[in-house]
Amino acid sequence: MLIVCFAVILFGCVKKKVENTEGLLGLAYYPTTEGKYVIYDVDSIVYTDLPLDTVINKYRIKEKIADSFTDNEGKPALRLERYIKMYDPKKSYDSIPWSMKEVWMVNADKKSIQVSERDIRYTKLIFPIQEKAVWNGNVRNTIGDWDYTYDYVDKAETINGVKLEKVLKVKQFDLRTLISLKVYTEKYAKDIGLVYREMTDLSSNTVISGVPVENRIIYGLQYKQKIVSYGQE
Repeated sequence: MLIVCFAVILFGCVKKKVENTEGLLGLAYYPTTEGKYVIYDVDSIVYTDLPLDTVINKYRIKEKIADSFTDNEGKPALRLERYIKMYDPKKSYDSIPWSMKEVWMVNADKKSIQVSERDIRYTKLIFPIQEKAVWNGNVRNTIGDWDYTYDYVDKAETINGVKLEKVLKVKQFDLRTLISLKVYTEKYAKDIGLVYREMTDLSSNTVISGVPVENRIIYGLQYKQKIVSYGQE
């Protein structure tokens, strides 16, 4: 009788076991297949106070998973190659060749996606993906604690004319004061990866009643990166 009961308990445990597949974890929101690429439109405005200037740039970025290797911590990593072509009103983007801009590193596992941008490592996503989950995106760097959160998950959106069935939004930082505005946001689409990125970091040294910071900028940055297309090479 004891043997039978033990067998029933053991069988029950086996039935309840859930396999940690990529689909359940959420890794589909950052595909790591070699040769996968995404192309983006980028609009950038930089405001400086010394000298007083506004620099506007428009260009395209191509991010491609090039190959895999072992990083200096002995962990599996991916080489993320970033290419650029500057906007020219007299030419189509298709007629302008890509130039290598830089190389970033991606670490992807069953717990998170980490991206090293110019040697600064950010924890972009955590798994499993759950709406309103919170984590420190700067836990692997020295910038200071930023509480990232999944603002929403699996929402249909159209970004830059591209229809996307399942999109999640990561709210990285969002703070408005009388003299500053900081909004950092990224969006990821299932089976594609990053599809939208916004960095708004503006400052002013004056306060005018009824006038928002973005209308009295002294220095800062406005940056938006939006998907154009994606594929496999």
